[in-house]
Amino acid sequence: MAKFSKKRGKANPTISTASLPDIIFMLLFFFMVVTQLRDAELKVKVTTPYATELTKLEEKSLVNYLYIGRPVQRYQGVYGTKPRLQLGDKFSEVNEITLFLERHKLKVPESRHGQITSSLRVDGDVTMGIVQDVKTQLRKSGQLKVNYSARKDPKRKGSGVEGE
Repeated sequence: MAKFSKKRGKANPTISTASLPDIIFMLLFFFMVVTQLRDAELKVKVTTPYATELTKLEEKSLVNYLYIGRPVQRYQGVYGTKPRLQLGDKFSEVNEITLFLERHKLKVPESRHGQITSSLRVDGDVTMGIVQDVKTQLRKSGQLKVNYSARKDPKRKGSGVEGE
């Protein structure tokens, strides 16, 4: 009778890497779809002032950003150097705020409309004239939750949480 001998040095089968490119492309596609890049290109120069008592906005989807500042160098030839209002991706006039707010409300569930906040990102060198006009228009539009964006003062140790 024949004897069966055990094979010595039994090799483990190698792991197939044929599906690895598929997995990588699926992950890449997933992150490309899910990742949200910056909503708006800043066309105005905004250097927010320093503050000590800050609170962080928790839900970014409930925040309207209104930028007020002087146009950046690229747009000064067309729009001048006076402070301007930017809503979303374009320069706007104060009377366009109501339409901007209504467009944002369409993206938010109706039950959360009362929680929408308008965040004013205002350059520290801008005079209060245009800011006051924007605040008046926000009030007329029924948007009463207003926030001023600021940076934490590096010189002072405030008790607030870092802002926008």
